[in-house]
Amino acid sequence: MKKIGVVLSGCGVYDGSEIHEAVCTLLAIDRNGGTAICMAPNAELSVIDHVTSQETGEKRNVLVESARIARGDIRDIKGVTAADLDAVVFPGGFGAAKNLCTFAMKGAAAAVHPEVARLLNEMATAGKPIGAICIAPALIAAVLGKEYATLLTIGSDAGTAAEIDKTGARHQDCPVTEIVVDTKNKLVTTPAYMLATHISEVADGIEKCVKAVMALI
Repeated sequence: MKKIGVVLSGCGVYDGSEIHEAVCTLLAIDRNGGTAICMAPNAELSVIDHVTSQETGEKRNVLVESARIARGDIRDIKGVTAADLDAVVFPGGFGAAKNLCTFAMKGAAAAVHPEVARLLNEMATAGKPIGAICIAPALIAAVLGKEYATLLTIGSDAGTAAEIDKTGARHQDCPVTEIVVDTKNKLVTTPAYMLATHISEVADGIEKCVKAVMALI
């Protein structure tokens, strides 16, 4: 079975992984004959109340929170290398732009969690496929944009696209249920909740994304 890494960033759209996107990713991997290997960094996150959208002042652990989505079957990203994987996929959610990197606050000048950057660079160097969903392509741009001039999408938000272009990556507008495939760099991206108003749209785009990633292996 093809081993597909799934990098999570917490549990919940406002401070971690977008749960619908993460679950749709895991389901698509399983339906297409792959094995998901969930992972997350062992780092702190600031908690957002998902009823009020306000910070609670509480701190939680990204790895511990991500384990909720993975049903406890999760690894510290520090112990995962490109040699362990055939491909990797990054679901979206604000955690991808806040916990895995600082794109949400700093745009093109974002810093990236060192273990996340390491794994992405290893995957790119090894020529192994990468998938990114929703806002997660901004993370890919922050790590790989300058060296690889990656082609990717977050949908059609002009402000976010402009920041992505500043990294050296190239943004392409894309409808909600479609994908952008950078064949040269083996990168597949889809907008998901950057544009979606229905979970069915998210599921359709992610299914196409995961299929395309696995086809590039």
